[in-house]
Amino acid sequence: MSTAQPPVILLDPHPRPIDLIFDQATKDRLNALGEVIWHDGPPAPAEHIERHLARTTILIGQTALPTERLNRAPHLRAVFNVESNFLPNIDYAECHRRGIHVLSTAPVFAQPVAEMALGLALAAARRVPEADAAIREGRESLYGERDNYDSMLLRGRPLALVGCGNVGRALLPLLRPFGGEILVHDPWIHPAVLREMGVIPVPLEDCFSRGAVVFVLAATTTENAGGIGREHFARMRQGGIVVLVSRAGIVNFDDLLDAAFAGRIRAAIDVWPEEPIPGAHRARHTPNTILQAHRAGNIPEIWPWMGQMVVDDIEQILRGLPPMRCQRAQLETVTRLRSKPVS
Repeated sequence: MSTAQPPVILLDPHPRPIDLIFDQATKDRLNALGEVIWHDGPPAPAEHIERHLARTTILIGQTALPTERLNRAPHLRAVFNVESNFLPNIDYAECHRRGIHVLSTAPVFAQPVAEMALGLALAAARRVPEADAAIREGRESLYGERDNYDSMLLRGRPLALVGCGNVGRALLPLLRPFGGEILVHDPWIHPAVLREMGVIPVPLEDCFSRGAVVFVLAATTTENAGGIGREHFARMRQGGIVVLVSRAGIVNFDDLLDAAFAGRIRAAIDVWPEEPIPGAHRARHTPNTILQAHRAGNIPEIWPWMGQMVVDDIEQILRGLPPMRCQRAQLETVTRLRSKPVS
C-alpha cells in the first residue's frame, strides 16, 4: 500500500480573485489533484506561506521566491504566475537549476489584445472616432466626402509588428486577409523562424519606414526601454498609424504624442507610462489619437481560461510531463524583462 502524500497546491493569487479565474468545474479539477490550500484577497502573509512551504508541490500566485525561501521548499515543482507577468521577485536561475517550472498565464490575453489591436488600426485608418464626434456635434459631411479625405484601406498595404510573441502570433492570422506584406522585428526570434511563419524579418527602422501600420507588441526589456522615439516616427509616411498595446515603456511617450500632435502620425494607445492615467495627461488633448485605458485584454470571458490553463499544466506536471498551456520563463530572457505588476 502506497504511503505517498498527495501533492500540496498552495494559492496566493492576488491581484486575481479566485472566483474570477477558477470556475466551479475548474476548482473541482484542482481539488481532485491533491490538497489545495486556498487563499483569497490580499497577498498571503509570510507566516501563511512559511507554514505550508515545506510541503508545497505547486504554488499558484506571485509569492516572492528568493533563494533562501526556495531552500525551504524542497518539494516545489512549479510556480504559476496568474498576474501574468514574470516579476523580478523570483530567483529564476535557482528555479532553473532545481528543475522548478516558472509559468505565466499571459497567453490568455493574446486573442483579445490582438482583436483590439486590429480594431484600433481600422478605427484610426478610417477616422472612426472623429466621424462619430462629427455626427454628435452636427458637422458631418454627406457620404463622408469631406470627412474621408485622409482615410485609407489596409488592404494590400505593408503592416509591421514590433515583437512577435503571444499577441503577435494571435494577430498574424487576422492580418493575412489584407494581402499585404507583413514585416516583423523581433530580436529574440531567429529570422529563419520568422520566415517559416510567413512574415518578413526586418530591422526595427524598416517597420516604421515601410509599414502603413506599426503594431508595437513587444515587452519592455533592458535592451529596448524607451528605444522607439522621434527618429522612428519621422520615418513613417504621413498619416501612418502606430498601435501601442504592449508596454508603454518601449516608446518615448512624449515623442509619440509630439508626432501625433504635429499630424505626422495617428496613434492608438492602450497602455500608459503611469496607470491610472493622470487627469492632466497631455494625451487627453492630443489630436490624431485614439485612447483606451489598458482595456484591450481585460474582458470577462477570458478569465476562466486562466484557471483552466493552470490546471491543465498541473495535470501534465504531476504526470511527469512538460507543461504545454502556460508560458514558460526562459532563463535566457526572463531576467531582461521589465514588467510592472498589475495594480
